[in-house]
Amino acid sequence: MGQDLHNGGTLKRSLKNRHLQMIALGSSIGTGLFYGSAATIELAGPAIILSYLLGGIFIFIFMRMLGEMTVHEPVGGGYVYYADKYLGGFAAYLLGWNYWIIYLLLSMAEVAACTVYLAFWFPDIPTWATSLFCIILIAGINSMHVRFYGETEFVSSLIKVSAIILIIVFGLYIAFAEMGPFKLLSVLCCFTSVLW
Repeated sequence: MGQDLHNGGTLKRSLKNRHLQMIALGSSIGTGLFYGSAATIELAGPAIILSYLLGGIFIFIFMRMLGEMTVHEPVGGGYVYYADKYLGGFAAYLLGWNYWIIYLLLSMAEVAACTVYLAFWFPDIPTWATSLFCIILIAGINSMHVRFYGETEFVSSLIKVSAIILIIVFGLYIAFAEMGPFKLLSVLCCFTSVLW
């Protein structure tokens, strides 16, 4: 691109619909889901499903309201603009800084979770080195062309969604079948032989 937008240049949409859908889906799945869920499930047991469902309902309602406001009045600035318009300047100021601080802390928490995973597979590498590697990798991906960013986010979101599906399938297997290395395979073989 490299065009000056002030002198009549235009922006070009480089992301496809599949990129946007997977980025939206993958953004809701953070490293904390894999890292933090184990302790929560151990503490709450099956009741965690109810907690996640209740939290998901609240988030869905909030995002639906925000979507309605955006469709009614599409402006740049997002919910900080709406806070300024409907709640006043001080609320918008607090919300804007809260947004920035939370995402800064969240980014560091995500990097810390990544270093825990990398330390499991590469225990000899120091934690600061894996943290630095993750920060440089994320900054590098974000500073590349938007098409490369979209493809990278698409693939990483696909990996996260696939991992969740596999975890659910494996959990159902553990819950409803005897835990044996070849039990599921033998059931599938018998089922397919009946069909043929």
